[in-house]
Amino acid sequence: MPVTAVVFYCEDDGTYRPEADYLRDDIYELRASLQGIPYRILYFFHGKVAAVLSHGVIKGQRVPAKAINEAVEWKRKFAQDPQRHTYESSVESSELGGSPERKEKRRLTHHA
Repeated sequence: MPVTAVVFYCEDDGTYRPEADYLRDDIYELRASLQGIPYRILYFFHGKVAAVLSHGVIKGQRVPAKAINEAVEWKRKFAQDPQRHTYESSVESSELGGSPERKEKRRLTHHA
């Protein structure tokens, strides 16, 4: 069975929380902060193929229900036609810091 590492960070009040967490309706949040401002990137999984970033918000006490509802709607649209929301191209591995002889495919999903 694979092992999953969970990274925790310390809140201002001294409690520890994971960097990513489940919100609801198959929507997750990735936590980050910059200069004391809490940012949240909402995402969902497309099967076992990809994690799809929905959008980001600046968070107050809780992630707003409206933001989660928007992510749920993007998930629904993505599930209806994943190919429409996916851009695929080849890049040289050296552009990504890898071996120059190797080519890799990268996928970029976007809202269309």
